[in-house]
Amino acid sequence: MSTLVYINSTNGVSKSALEVVTYAKKLGNDVIAITVGGADDSSLGALGEYGASKVLVDRAVTSDDAQQLTRVITTAVESTGADTVIFSHDLVAKAVASRLSVRLKAGLVSGAVDVPSGDTVKVNVFSGKAFGNVKLSSGKKIISLLPNSFQPEGGGSACSVEDFNGNAGEASITVLGTKKPEGDIPLPEAELVVSAGRGLKGPENWGMVEDLATSLGAATACSRPVADIGWRPHHEHVGQTGVAIRPNLYIAAGISGAIQHLAGVNGSKVIVVVNTDPEAPFFKAADYGIVGDAFEVLPRLNEAVKKFKASN
Repeated sequence: MSTLVYINSTNGVSKSALEVVTYAKKLGNDVIAITVGGADDSSLGALGEYGASKVLVDRAVTSDDAQQLTRVITTAVESTGADTVIFSHDLVAKAVASRLSVRLKAGLVSGAVDVPSGDTVKVNVFSGKAFGNVKLSSGKKIISLLPNSFQPEGGGSACSVEDFNGNAGEASITVLGTKKPEGDIPLPEAELVVSAGRGLKGPENWGMVEDLATSLGAATACSRPVADIGWRPHHEHVGQTGVAIRPNLYIAAGISGAIQHLAGVNGSKVIVVVNTDPEAPFFKAADYGIVGDAFEVLPRLNEAVKKFKASN
């Protein structure tokens, strides 16, 4: 038996790729990775350090066309005899996994947060307010893993990278251009996030958020109203209608904590809230709360972080 792992390597091999390979290795079967496009062989071969025995690459597919990817992964399943397919729970998985489920007549679990126990997979339910257990009774299984819910574990050695013809067929879409999000750390993969809302009063005040994020090595984020009025780009919007994140640390300044925002961040390991209103709903979800003005608190936090780093 083998487990097939789809790797989205459009922007290189990401942390989420290492997570899903590690996760697949925990299932106990031979792990084979499949990807498309032109990622360099050395970075793909490094997946072997996390448990992959080899990486198959269909270089004829150059975009995230859901129909092409479904055909490529179906061909790879047939070629390898895999009984389980693992994705990272991202936009590609949301477009491809359900199509693949129909083609393979496979059970599908989206948003897993732990290794299966027998045929049962643990998932988040009710926007992260609770956990559910989903039983897979089908012969073939498809699981998508929530980013930042599983720590990558290296220690192995590089694996082989092989060209693969996935019989992708013609693309059903034409990509006219791509625009990559700014910033060094992709928000869904960030382990540390500094976020702010309308309490900062205007985009000209965002420097204190960026300064703290730089000192911490964190990504920046914002609430929906901030993105809607154009203070920050939409790819930084976290919440139920934005990006769902699960960092180790989430610092929120000037955000009241509406239920829609909480739904996208309540998977965070530690939440720190800074707000002038002691009755702000966010304090109920916070691990640590500071009742104070962000204009005073964030610079002081930044100085404390710099001082701590300088002394270690």
